[in-house]
Amino acid sequence: MEPCLLLLLHRYPTHGYDLTQALAGFGMENVDGSTVYRMLRGMEGAGLIESRWDTDVSSGPARRIYQLTPRGHATLADWVSQLSETDQVLHRFLDRYDKHMREGEGEFH
Repeated sequence: MEPCLLLLLHRYPTHGYDLTQALAGFGMENVDGSTVYRMLRGMEGAGLIESRWDTDVSSGPARRIYQLTPRGHATLADWVSQLSETDQVLHRFLDRYDKHMREGEGEFH
């Protein structure tokens, strides 16, 4: 979830509720809001993000706006690198599996 939140915040600062809703675009439709806020607090404690109160809300109480810090930008770049490597390994695995199955050597073929 951390790399997804970092990517979302890379686009623009936003509220925790909006982040929770946007996680659906990553296949996390049913993520609990408390889990997201707990993750945000941890990321803020690690210096990856910072927050401030948005008091310009026309209705309802003030809400926190989260944004990336320079350390958060660097961490996002690290995540992208690591996930790209993982993606390559997974694609090689799946390609080999498909080839294995096409050659009739798989137990389900």
